[in-house]
Amino acid sequence: MPRLLHTGQVMVDLVMSVDTLPNSGGDVLAQSASFEAGGGFNVMAAAQRNGLPVVYLGRHGKGRFGDLAREAMTAEGIQIGIASSAEQDTGLCVALTEATTERTFISWIGAEGELSKDDLASVAAHADDYVYVSGYSLLHDGKVQALLDWVLALPPEIKVVFDPGPLVDSPDSKWMAALLPRIDIWTSNSVEALRFTGAEQIAGALVKLGEYLPTGALMVVRDGPQGCWICQQQHCLHVPGFKVVAVDSNGAGDAHAGVFIAGLASGLTATQAARRANAAAALAVMRWGPATSPGAAEVDALIERVIG
Repeated sequence: MPRLLHTGQVMVDLVMSVDTLPNSGGDVLAQSASFEAGGGFNVMAAAQRNGLPVVYLGRHGKGRFGDLAREAMTAEGIQIGIASSAEQDTGLCVALTEATTERTFISWIGAEGELSKDDLASVAAHADDYVYVSGYSLLHDGKVQALLDWVLALPPEIKVVFDPGPLVDSPDSKWMAALLPRIDIWTSNSVEALRFTGAEQIAGALVKLGEYLPTGALMVVRDGPQGCWICQQQHCLHVPGFKVVAVDSNGAGDAHAGVFIAGLASGLTATQAARRANAAAALAVMRWGPATSPGAAEVDALIERVIG
């Protein structure tokens, strides 16, 4: 059975909702605050809740944040692939959501920013697995070389999924140049795709991404409430989104990515998987918090109600 091997970073989010961010040096009262497992946890939870077994191939720390991260993964049924925890604690991200649903993040990297070849060797990758690589991982000096060596040595039948995130904004770094020829599935939002390619429109970004990626790579670019675009071998299609009232966009892209991969792994076409991912993202933005992906039954119900 296919699995998702997630090589990104599980952190702990301090999630706070505010009307609007204060100016520098200012002060504001939050309407709510809570500690939640976040970062790579959101994608993994989405995939696991939609029927795809998940293995976390990242480090986790000693301390209260590491404990919280492990408890959350265990509760979701996510397998923790690297058994031993690091000496430092798991990192923390302050996630601020404004009334407009816009999000602002401030992160501190902990144990999850380190990785070794021995860590990665703790779980054998199977031919039908999907390996998820986060752009954030390319920014960690204690992780990137071991990770890329491992990814580039994977057999070609194992599909590599890449999510650039907001901080990888160019194909020009040596790490990105090394990884591009091995990417089977690209998943990002439109802002990330436009920044990475220098294009002004999604259509242009898809063309440029097609030039960077291997022939046959599948590209998924999310366009907020409009849904997403999928493109493969110059055949591009817009898959419409679902109209809902959004309260918090935190974690919606992660829900989309996790449910999309779960759909592909179950044998769906890219279009069918994208429709399910759009439904999951729509349900996620109706809820507060980072890991708000719905399960498969909720996704089915929304699609049935809207599309029939």
